[in-house]
Amino acid sequence: MPSSGETGVRPLDPRLLDHARAARAYLVLCIGLGLAVAALLVAQATLLAGMITAAFLGGAGLAALRTPLLLLGAVVAGRAVLDWAQEVAAHRAGAAVISQLRAKLLEHVVRLGPGWLSAERSGELGALATRGLDALDGYFSRYLPQLVLAVLVPVAVLLRVFGVDLAAGLTIAVTLPLIPVFMVLVGLASRHRAHRQWQALSVLAGHFLDVVAGLPTLKVFGRARAQAETIRTVTDDHARATMGTLRVAFLSALVLELASTLSVALVAVGIGLRLLAGTVDLDTALVVLILAPEAYRPLRQVGVHHHACVEGLAAAGRVVEVLETPVPAAGARVAVPDLRVRPVRVEGVTVRYPGAAGPALAGASLELRPGETVALVGPSGCGKSTLAALLVGFVTPTRGRVTVGGVDLSGFDPEGWRRRLAYLPQHPRLFAGTIAGNVRLADPAATDAAVRRALADAGADFVDRLPDGIDTPLGERGAGLSAGQRQRVALARALLPDAGLLVLDEPTSALDVASEQTVVGRLGAVLAGRTVLLVTHRPAMLALAHRVVRLGPAAVPV
Repeated sequence: MPSSGETGVRPLDPRLLDHARAARAYLVLCIGLGLAVAALLVAQATLLAGMITAAFLGGAGLAALRTPLLLLGAVVAGRAVLDWAQEVAAHRAGAAVISQLRAKLLEHVVRLGPGWLSAERSGELGALATRGLDALDGYFSRYLPQLVLAVLVPVAVLLRVFGVDLAAGLTIAVTLPLIPVFMVLVGLASRHRAHRQWQALSVLAGHFLDVVAGLPTLKVFGRARAQAETIRTVTDDHARATMGTLRVAFLSALVLELASTLSVALVAVGIGLRLLAGTVDLDTALVVLILAPEAYRPLRQVGVHHHACVEGLAAAGRVVEVLETPVPAAGARVAVPDLRVRPVRVEGVTVRYPGAAGPALAGASLELRPGETVALVGPSGCGKSTLAALLVGFVTPTRGRVTVGGVDLSGFDPEGWRRRLAYLPQHPRLFAGTIAGNVRLADPAATDAAVRRALADAGADFVDRLPDGIDTPLGERGAGLSAGQRQRVALARALLPDAGLLVLDEPTSALDVASEQTVVGRLGAVLAGRTVLLVTHRPAMLALAHRVVRLGPAAVPV
């Protein structure tokens, strides 16, 4: 079979079947339908050869051939029904498998967490989860059924031919392996092109998304045209890779057709000469001549359909790679304690990201006492945001540990732990929807009154002046609001649930002095009784803290 090589998935990869249970049932169905198709094919050839022989040598009329004609019609109708059933089942199975893989991919990426995701290109993952997986439809609707037929039909044909003519059977048996040999050679030649095509598409998707996200900055510095040229270059690379793959596909089809045609011709010449010599009868010759092309046809079609689904195979290889990325191991799950009465301690923690030259956080120690607000300060790059992500469970320490009431954080269920806290990242994200919908992400059951109270606590009074208030629609990433307004809506989201631990990373970095003073004045009462880690560069926020800790080589109080 054509080798997938660098695409990462073999023609029938058990890993793909392991990750998509719908594929297993469909594979069994394919085998059953393939056996039925092979049996009907042999029956059709036998009936057709017998009818032609009876008509030309025996002078049989329509009345005598009525029964064979009805049987032949039933066989043809049966093959049509089986083809229809296989087509319907293939598309349904393809849709189910793609849906399962997409859901598992999203679920696994969530389990891997933001720490892993930050090292990946979001555009590549987006292309993988959409077009990449959609390309697998051809794999299940065309390639996989043909792969089954390529095994079953030649075997059935050989058994029938060997039963009527040993010489023709040997000729087919000797020439038939030439098709898979040529397919393997073509696969070896095309695997690099298929891999390059998928890589070019991934780079194009990732780069285009990055450019669109950074377009305002590029416009300010006059670099938008240069990026347009870069995208044009990447697009041309993808186009060349695609055309190269198509060229190989067309040439491979020519090679396979030529090999199968010569093989069939060899069988036909042999059977024809022996028919003229009188060593084989017409019925046997017709059976062999009708069945011989059918022995090679499924193998030729495998090569054609393989090239049609090679992009899906490449994407599936990357999906399997992501799904098999190990999630950090966790200990025995224990109940999460009340964070209002249990201290949280960071004990000599070092965090090193994969591929980084040095640690993002080195030997940090910190204690958050119940009901205490601790302000974390320090120079940029010293690991403040890493420490905040560590408390939320998005980052796993390389050395050291985080404990809650003396219990290691890794012993808690991640979802249960995060339900007990609220987190405002340094660069919060708002989604397309209403302001209320964005705030309610923290508590879907919150009432309108609770949403308005959280917005007021966050100093987001501007919402009351909007025509639709909390029902004002926002675009993606909070389009329609200024940076400071988006930050206050995100802060309201963190304040909405009654969380025992609040981790606020630069909650006022986008606010002017007046707005910041308003937020500081309101947060004092809101934070009372909660355990709070406040990461900040802004001096005004320090008024909320019971203690200020400077993060450097070691976290020390100031």
